[in-house]
Amino acid sequence: MEDKHYIDNSAEYRDKENQEWGYEEGVEWGLLYPEANGDYQSPININSREAIYDPTLLEVKLSPNYVVCRDCEVVNDGHVIQIILKSKSVLTGGPLPRGHEYELNEVRLHWGKENQRGSEHTVNFKAFPMELHLIHWNSTLYRNMQEAMGQIHGIAIISLFVQIGKEHTGLKTITEILQDIQYKGKSKTVPCFNPNTLLPDPLLRDYWVYEGSLTMPPCSEGVIWLLFRYPLTISQSQNREDNRPTVNSDEEWKLFRFLLQ
Repeated sequence: MEDKHYIDNSAEYRDKENQEWGYEEGVEWGLLYPEANGDYQSPININSREAIYDPTLLEVKLSPNYVVCRDCEVVNDGHVIQIILKSKSVLTGGPLPRGHEYELNEVRLHWGKENQRGSEHTVNFKAFPMELHLIHWNSTLYRNMQEAMGQIHGIAIISLFVQIGKEHTGLKTITEILQDIQYKGKSKTVPCFNPNTLLPDPLLRDYWVYEGSLTMPPCSEGVIWLLFRYPLTISQSQNREDNRPTVNSDEEWKLFRFLLQ
């Protein structure tokens, strides 16, 4: 593998992470993060009638090889709830480059104060109460998540919409401890988390694909997005107000970037 793939941008990434930013509508992220001014920014609205069916996506089935994570750390970093995964779970196939493995780095939870609007993406301009992001990096080309950011074929994100309905048993261990990590800097370890429980379609066929960016600074582009058509469900008790985190400044409960298109 050529050395040109190994670009050490971890120090720059840490500096950007330390800068203050928020989710207020109209905040100009591009002033601090030039990549946020790019042409392929996320989130977007998915117009289902304009989506083009691509049969080639079935030639190599999307294949997540996820394993159960033991002692996973759940963190409120002041912007989002993160589930940090220690076990090596990988994603291959589908729209991803042939022969490349994408390692699952973390799961992020995005939601808002009201059930009607919490997702970052929308479908036909319909928002969902919550959106989960399973964030992967290309472990075939790069050494870590930071190296992969902003690079061609660097990042792949599975997006899962969430609506109110039946209890989600796979997320129960997470929703049960949210009250304990309501404030920035709080974290808690859960004994077991299985990312396989987040995949709603056993055939893994019904999803939209587009090229975009990270939805949080530094908003790096080159991200392959896979948005599953069928949402997960969580119960109203799992989504109750006292479970929702408090984030920076006055942005309580609003953990999503506003729609860009």
